[in-house]
Amino acid sequence: MDRQKWSAWLEASIQDYRLDDSERRELQSELQDSVLSHEDRAYLRNMSFKLVQQEIQNQGDAAALVRWLERVVKVLDNVMSENSADTASSWFSPGRACASGIIEQLKLARHSVDICVFTIADNDLTDQILAAHKRGVAVRIVTDNDKAFDRGSDARRLAKAGIPVRVDESEHHMHHKYAIFDRSTLLTGSYNWTRSAANHNRENLLVTDSSALVGPYLKNFDELWESLHGHAL
Repeated sequence: MDRQKWSAWLEASIQDYRLDDSERRELQSELQDSVLSHEDRAYLRNMSFKLVQQEIQNQGDAAALVRWLERVVKVLDNVMSENSADTASSWFSPGRACASGIIEQLKLARHSVDICVFTIADNDLTDQILAAHKRGVAVRIVTDNDKAFDRGSDARRLAKAGIPVRVDESEHHMHHKYAIFDRSTLLTGSYNWTRSAANHNRENLLVTDSSALVGPYLKNFDELWESLHGHAL
């Protein structure tokens, strides 16, 4: 979300102490399209309260300002209610449905992406990982050493781009295939992040924002990441 843009929007809106229906619809529609995060919502809410306090100190119409604030907060609550609906989807291969599901989550990521997969060898997925990294998302990758150096593997390409990549060099496989987006959305299944998984294999993938599932995977990733300290690609 462009916070500077919406700060300016709120400052302009409060000038007449009114949030009319057209402004309300514009605010709600555009914030929904921006994929408002909880942090974004808190920022806009705090900004709104701050603006009202400033206007009241400047002898503004307190009653009108409170009505404006109530309408803004209601819009923010409505947007978060719609955006926080339970996420639960599943996809299957052969076909590009699984890859498209991964790409969708990579595009939605705003703060962090933790990827823990046996192998990454699909250029479409790699391009989206790099795109997330370039827009400032903190990406971390854990993979298996037996696959990191395979022909077609994109692990080295990702590492050279500045993405932290750690490899499991044990005699056993690091065979996980999951990713966590913004530490709140989990994507997991049998699907390897490869072209062959999409074109030929019978694989599955699901995404969920259930905290009961996301939490243990977060713990697993963080522990695995720390255990592989010094095993950077």
